[in-house]
Amino acid sequence: NWRVKMNSKIIIYMISTLLVFLGLDSVNINLIFKKNKVIQARIFYFIIALSLIYLLTNFVYDFVDISKII
Repeated sequence: NWRVKMNSKIIIYMISTLLVFLGLDSVNINLIFKKNKVIQARIFYFIIALSLIYLLTNFVYDFVDISKII
């Protein structure tokens, strides 16, 4: 039973990763940072992406889990 939950969560993580990177690709983050701060901009982009992936995955997983109860 726990394997099914882990497999479904991994699939949701993969889908969330694709959606988050597609969404973030349309945002021009370079306008926020000073010139020649490429490394800091990439680190910020990576942290934002990881945060959004985590939040989206847990939201979808909890939503599906709760909807099974109802």
